[in-house]
Amino acid sequence: MNLELISAADALETEPDAGLNMNESEFRAFYEQTSAALIRYLTCITRRQDVAEDLMQEAYSRLLTARLPAMDGRRMRSYLFRIATNLTYDRWRHSKEEPPPDDTSEISGASPHFDRRLGVRQAFDRLKPREKQLLWLAYVEGSSHKEIAEDTGLQPGSIRLLLFRARRKLAELIGMKPAGPAVEKSK
Repeated sequence: MNLELISAADALETEPDAGLNMNESEFRAFYEQTSAALIRYLTCITRRQDVAEDLMQEAYSRLLTARLPAMDGRRMRSYLFRIATNLTYDRWRHSKEEPPPDDTSEISGASPHFDRRLGVRQAFDRLKPREKQLLWLAYVEGSSHKEIAEDTGLQPGSIRLLLFRARRKLAELIGMKPAGPAVEKSK
């Protein structure tokens, strides 16, 4: 775990109203439960390990210093992912940096699911950041529609349609027919 994050967690124990109601051991447990998923997510979205690590550190720092009401682990995880998502978009907006680069050589197997089919990773790289985000949360992280809505700040009712469109676009990019009801042609 990053030493700066440990220092921030230690500071919270000495300053009663400084942020989350979480002691160092609780933070360590939360970090252990969420850090691997968060770094995979940020690496998928940014396509750069160094940027993902910077964003992850900033997301945890902001979570630690936020004055939040009491919440369970799942809601805190959602809030952390939302912070990370907003930081990613802010970085792109302020630095005039292109969202994700097309070169995937920096990424070493973010998920084996994307390596099974030739061209799937390249097709995934052609998706918009929001489409990548939704597909990643749904199919790699296994998040429900409600959890995805909490993680992204989108309306829960829109997740199903947005996921459908993202899946369909990915299927088209890899040359597969999108899944849907079979239609028989009349002779």
